[in-house]
Amino acid sequence: MKKKIVIALGGNALLQRGEILSAENQQRSIQVFAEMASELARDYQLVIVHGNGPQVGLLALQNAAYKESPAWPLDILVAESQGMIGFAIAQALASSTGNAPVTTLMTRVEVDPQDDAFSTPGKYIGPVYQPDQQTDLEERYGWQMKADGQYIRRVVPSPTPLKILDSDAICTLMDAGHMVICCGGGGIPVIAQGDGYQGTEAVIDKDLTAAVLAQSINADHLLILTDADAVYENWGTPQARALRHVTPEELAPFAAPDGAMGPKAAAVIQFVKQTGNAAFIGALKDAPQVLAGEKGTCVMQ
Repeated sequence: MKKKIVIALGGNALLQRGEILSAENQQRSIQVFAEMASELARDYQLVIVHGNGPQVGLLALQNAAYKESPAWPLDILVAESQGMIGFAIAQALASSTGNAPVTTLMTRVEVDPQDDAFSTPGKYIGPVYQPDQQTDLEERYGWQMKADGQYIRRVVPSPTPLKILDSDAICTLMDAGHMVICCGGGGIPVIAQGDGYQGTEAVIDKDLTAAVLAQSINADHLLILTDADAVYENWGTPQARALRHVTPEELAPFAAPDGAMGPKAAAVIQFVKQTGNAAFIGALKDAPQVLAGEKGTCVMQ
């Protein structure tokens, strides 16, 4: 039986910072991912979670441009991004694997309506802007902006994922031999209400959701792919050094919520501590070598 691996594919790995947010640019990155994933699929059963930061922000911008209707809420736009990105990944995966079965599943994720994130937005979405545009953007759209490296970006609430509501469907598809694309953009954020659930305005971090998913389906590994080739200490200095093999305790200083690697580090720490299995962080193009421990960062007890 193949080992199960959850792959978290960053929205910024699909559309690079500063790159034009076009379907063509995204498709090029997805094709790179599909070719890599088809290689991994020989040895692993793949469950793929993708980010949507640039894409859902673009949908919000396009939505705001049409003044004749009120803006659609973020949970609806997250659902839209799940279909948009999931379709493209599924098409590329089917082509790269000789039409092996692959399914994109719309996935809801429960969050706590009292989560502190609703009062302190911190999740980056959309394109990057120059710092001198901040006042204009905040006044024009009512957005909250925050520095992202040398740029600024819009930030929105990003509550902690509590439960994958559609995990049974994911397991059913896996049992049927499907590669599954699910929890796109961290999942459609919902809160419990009465006997059901209601969508809420947020974008959940896909790395944290991937960790919850990996635990719920008893995955053997969690692999987080991003636009950085590893976790680095002293990043941005001449003393920068890639961390190749670390324990959760050694990685803990990198899990600060406001750090570039914060949610990724927190996700792999959570997975490794809960399961005792190895987790990995690395670049999309290096995925097979990351899993082999030759590149990227491997986290083990």
